[in-house]
Amino acid sequence: MNTNVLLLGVDGGGTSCRGRLCAVSGRVLGEATTGPANLRLGLEQSFAAVFGAATQCLSQAGLPRSHLGRVVACLALAGASEPSHLAAAQSYPHPFRKAIVTTDAHTACLGAHGERDGAVIVAGTGTVGWAVLKGQIYRVGGWGMPISDEGGGAWLGCEAVRRLLWALDGRLAWTGLLRALGDKFSNDAHAIVAWAQSASPGDFGSLAPLVFEHAAAGDPIARKLVRLAAGSIDALAARLIAVGATRLAVVGGCAPFLVPLLAEKTKAYLVEPAGDALSGALYLARSAAQSLAEVA
Repeated sequence: MNTNVLLLGVDGGGTSCRGRLCAVSGRVLGEATTGPANLRLGLEQSFAAVFGAATQCLSQAGLPRSHLGRVVACLALAGASEPSHLAAAQSYPHPFRKAIVTTDAHTACLGAHGERDGAVIVAGTGTVGWAVLKGQIYRVGGWGMPISDEGGGAWLGCEAVRRLLWALDGRLAWTGLLRALGDKFSNDAHAIVAWAQSASPGDFGSLAPLVFEHAAAGDPIARKLVRLAAGSIDALAARLIAVGATRLAVVGGCAPFLVPLLAEKTKAYLVEPAGDALSGALYLARSAAQSLAEVA
């Protein structure tokens, strides 16, 4: 492989976009985090986050932006599982030598299991189950808020806000979680509605840490929401196991809080991921760079 080539892995979700730049030797040259890169939020926003992460990685490596032309990139983006979003992203102009686009769930699965068969549940801003078994891909959930992604950070935030409105209506008793949430909106139901009308999944997801914090402190509503979230992860796992997965990794920002609450029958299949979504993206970037070298 041409040693002049640089490899870039990108993991873009509903809250943030992470990039990792490597030399062909595998040495990490730079890492960066920018804003959301979920394709459902729009191409311009997603690619602005991607290009921002790539440029920051180059800067850490002591290289100017003009060196993006040396980069073979794998862009693993939430929303790329939808054919229209994928096609639009694949045709979007970019400065890289070559770029391949896939979904973040696919690279999370590759990162977790390498070339072995296995399944992954991504529990981040959203949720999705993904498996690669005997060369076949299985996808469960991950259709986006508000119609899917149960158990993810955005879902947790949305459900907490829903209960805040119930409390403001007098339909639910106040707890520490609801009082903390109410303070954010000055206990104004109209302000909550106005915020929610334009809130992104990342905005709702930003409330999830508050739910986890209060659940750990014993807040009954927070604990119920976290248990419901764990049950949603169990449901994704059950389907992946039913199609033949024997190795299952749960990853993403919500994973550390939810894994301890999973059912024992789910835990029996759990394995520690060998790597993350960036590892999987870099694996695909390397494969694409090797293909370029073979053509040359």
